[in-house]
Amino acid sequence: MQISKIVITGGPCGGKSSAMERIRDEFSALGYRVLFIAETATELINGGIAPWTCRSNSDYQTFQMKLQLEKENVYENAAKSMDCEKILIVCDRGAIDSKAYMTKEDFYALVEDMNTDEVALRDRYDAVFHLVTTAKGAEEFYTTANNTARTETAQQAAELDDRIIDAWSCHRYHQIIDNSTDFENKLKRLSDSIQHFLKKNTESTDSEKR
Repeated sequence: MQISKIVITGGPCGGKSSAMERIRDEFSALGYRVLFIAETATELINGGIAPWTCRSNSDYQTFQMKLQLEKENVYENAAKSMDCEKILIVCDRGAIDSKAYMTKEDFYALVEDMNTDEVALRDRYDAVFHLVTTAKGAEEFYTTANNTARTETAQQAAELDDRIIDAWSCHRYHQIIDNSTDFENKLKRLSDSIQHFLKKNTESTDSEKR
């Protein structure tokens, strides 16, 4: 059994929702059982748990990370119970995304309180694919209308996008998908990048077995 866990991240209005649908269709056709972990922030905010309803942003980020890690553990254990040769777990954002929404001091205090560290959190994922916000290079398409949990202006979205890239920058497999093409080709570049990673990962695993 080969289980791969990847993160799809990026700034607001980068195309993650559309990307998830494409990944499900394309990789299911390639023989993968595709499992999706929904974005925890949107889930909590739409449920009434938000940075502005909690006592502090640090409290909110603690709740978010705890739920994120618990969801991942559930999905990983479920994947191991399935009778499939190839399973792809797709996380709509990962634990390290929280770093972009906090001061560095608060982030490191959070991971210490959770008895972990940044490297351990980062290495939970096999690969990270960043979809750049349309606020950088495709401003005419930027909108928050498709996600009620998002309120950022285009400038705020671009700044947040930069912080997310920086947060994940040390991951061993970090791919950035920009807006240098139209949206259809942006999604194609994402799919091609994921396929390339999975092929490379499979070859590496086979080599280790030999």
